[in-house]
Amino acid sequence: MMRFLNSIIGCMLVALWLAGCSESDTTAGIEIGNPEIAENLGLTADFSIDYSDTKPLSLTKAAAEDERVVIDTFRLTLTEVRSYCSFYVGTSVILEDGLQLWPYEDDPAAVLPISFTDGEVVEEAFNNINLKNGGFLKEIGVAFEIDKKEGYDAIYGRIHENGKDIPFVYEMNSVQLFELRYHYSQIEIENNIVNLSIAFRVHRFVDGLDLSSAKVGEDGVIHFSNTENTELWNSLNERFLPSFQALRYEYSDSKGVEHCDYVDDIWDEISGKLNKNFVFNGDFSEGGNGWIFHKQLNGLADTSIIKEKNSNVMQVHVTRGGDFSYSVQLLHENIPVVMGATYKIVFTIWSDVEGIITARLGGYIYNDKTNGFQEHVNVKTTGRSYEFEFTPKVTDPFARLDLNLGKAERTFWIKDVQLIRIK
Repeated sequence: MMRFLNSIIGCMLVALWLAGCSESDTTAGIEIGNPEIAENLGLTADFSIDYSDTKPLSLTKAAAEDERVVIDTFRLTLTEVRSYCSFYVGTSVILEDGLQLWPYEDDPAAVLPISFTDGEVVEEAFNNINLKNGGFLKEIGVAFEIDKKEGYDAIYGRIHENGKDIPFVYEMNSVQLFELRYHYSQIEIENNIVNLSIAFRVHRFVDGLDLSSAKVGEDGVIHFSNTENTELWNSLNERFLPSFQALRYEYSDSKGVEHCDYVDDIWDEISGKLNKNFVFNGDFSEGGNGWIFHKQLNGLADTSIIKEKNSNVMQVHVTRGGDFSYSVQLLHENIPVVMGATYKIVFTIWSDVEGIITARLGGYIYNDKTNGFQEHVNVKTTGRSYEFEFTPKVTDPFARLDLNLGKAERTFWIKDVQLIRIK
């Protein structure tokens, strides 16, 4: 059974804390990643058919009068909503599986029939969802099943060809269950409500296909199935899930085999261009915004932003080193990296006591493995710039940069942190 059908029990409210120095201009460790989602916000969702072009993150558009392909009926059954978050306190949530937001525990078998063609909005059913309980949001996942019982296992529409509208039926029986995962930047916040727009992009679904070659059945309908117009049906199957405006998707096919992939244009928009610095506020010009300051395992430290000529410098004063290097951490989340691409990390650091720190790039779900690099840096008492090139082992929209500063009592000064894709 797919991951997103597993049940999750319990979730503890995430909490980040920071002790600031009195001489600081601003304090590091502001709730980051997506601080607005840490507020007491509910969730709504709308479902629609989008006839705009295939550019990502565009506003949905209704069908034009001369639209070549029009969808008349498209229905799915919503089975689950999950959030995927990072945490900095103990939690019973299995991070890979996320936190089940809906259905609620008192009605675990609840489902919702959804009509994309009617432009449905879900509000009342989600009344008890509070994203504050979900940690620092990375993604929202919505899971669907193809409702064969009610006969909604196909998309019905019309193809405009030679001045006529020819009805068509696209059978969705190549998929059993699927989950769409939406990046936190794709959601809208208004009036204390987070709204998730789930749009099906018709142009992405059909553009570039020679639909004029489709054979019309004896009933006057074009059938796309595993027995009729099979080649076009297979092409539509490949396009079906990427036609949703999600970051990525997971699905179980008709044989129960699980698959997952990214939606290419959405991922390209998020993963960025060459020579872009993926460390937001790496020059600390916005204080601690974009950074997490984390203490654990007997580590004790505080931070401040100080001025050095024309630069802003993050000062980390470690008063108790703790048990491990990661007892005191300066962290930056939400760095998108692509497997096989080449990146470089650059930062300047010095300390009042020479010694080793660890710099690494891993996932927000912490483990001993890195998906980028891990370097043990001997920090000197005078400022020095360090630079490392690396190639990620996996594609990750939410990689996390760790500067592990614990284990010994000392003061660090850090500035000009950059992580750049160079090829």
